[in-house]
Amino acid sequence: MSEEERRDDPSEDAVRQRMETLRPQDIVGELNRYIVGQVPAKRAVAIALRNRWRRQLVPEALRDEITPKNIIMIGPTGVGKTEIARRLAKLAQAPFIKVEATKFTEVGYVGRDVEAMIRDLCDLAVDMARAEEETRMHARARAQAEDKLFDLLGGDRERLRRELHAGSLDAREVDVEVTPELPGNLQVMMGRGLDDSAPPNLGNMLGNLFGGKKKRKMRVPEALEHLTHERASAMIDMDKIAREALRRVEQSGIVFIDEIDKIASKDGMRAGPDVSREGVQRDILPIVEGSTVSTKHGMVRTDHILFIAAGAFHLSKPSDLIPELQGRFPIRVELHSLGEEHFVQILTEPENSLIRQYVELLATEGVTLTFDEGAIHEIARVATAVNGRTENIGARRLHTVIERLLDEVSFNAPDLRGRSITITRDYVRERLDGVAKDDDLSRYIL
Repeated sequence: MSEEERRDDPSEDAVRQRMETLRPQDIVGELNRYIVGQVPAKRAVAIALRNRWRRQLVPEALRDEITPKNIIMIGPTGVGKTEIARRLAKLAQAPFIKVEATKFTEVGYVGRDVEAMIRDLCDLAVDMARAEEETRMHARARAQAEDKLFDLLGGDRERLRRELHAGSLDAREVDVEVTPELPGNLQVMMGRGLDDSAPPNLGNMLGNLFGGKKKRKMRVPEALEHLTHERASAMIDMDKIAREALRRVEQSGIVFIDEIDKIASKDGMRAGPDVSREGVQRDILPIVEGSTVSTKHGMVRTDHILFIAAGAFHLSKPSDLIPELQGRFPIRVELHSLGEEHFVQILTEPENSLIRQYVELLATEGVTLTFDEGAIHEIARVATAVNGRTENIGARRLHTVIERLLDEVSFNAPDLRGRSITITRDYVRERLDGVAKDDDLSRYIL
């Protein structure tokens, strides 16, 4: 199996084999492909991920005693905290969810309780496992779907198969049985999540309640996709999927808790809204230290889930969290603010760099866009200057600056097909200097 195939293979053996070859240095190298700087944070998460593989190899009697060393990332907005955690989860093929600490309320108050983060993580893991199983079943499901489609079309199967593969049937329509969509208010209710006692297939049950299956006309390509998905779903053992999903959550799940500084009580105050903040911390504590959460897919132990918390801590500090919660996040790493040199790197070095994104976007219109080195440095200078005079939003400022810079080109791109446009330092100054130097305009435009 090639390295690229191994990276895309979600099976447990493939993930374990990939982790065996990924040393902490390799994990940092993978993160460097997308994130500039912040080496201490990358090292911390690389060690945490490698420790998961190491734990699988220790004697079973000791394995359950080894818990993840949870991490607090401290740094202003826009410096890469969320992106590091998200890329780490993708690298490990692990269930990952990002939540905001401020969205939760203490038990007994109106709002979401903290256990919802684990329930949501389980839902995501089930979706991941189901999608992977559907991919594995795709070839068989496709063959069965084609046979069903030929029955609906009528005629010689071999002739229809040749015409289908040649695209000759794409314009034809066929009547296909579909389950009607739920009414809008029920879709919203299902999307927000139901009580854990509700059966996992409640959506299908409600669909049958509102009229069962109905016939709908579809073009052949759409009908084939619908039938393939239907056949693949019928082949899947959802009990097996749920067991696999819960195993992944327990052994490799990652929860990213953002804005944790917003629930810290400032300078030890314990009055007013700080009482509720402390209540949320106390509710989070048992989940982080290890407890059992009831979900509609089954019971989940949180002992080995990796928790990564993050916050700017402008008005508070990690020591303002309750002592018990501080002790459950033993690793603290500080992410530094980004300056002009970092912005130049962000614009050019990562595989998904902003410059490359805009070049590829305009290439779809037949416009060849290039940036000379002076233009890139000038964009970085403007972003740094605006961050210094207004709210510092880190690398996110580059998005607003480049959108403003390329506004004219993007708007007129359909009429510029076949043209080559070079963005120079002078062009950047012409487009941005007036706005960048005016503090009032900068606050509203950049």
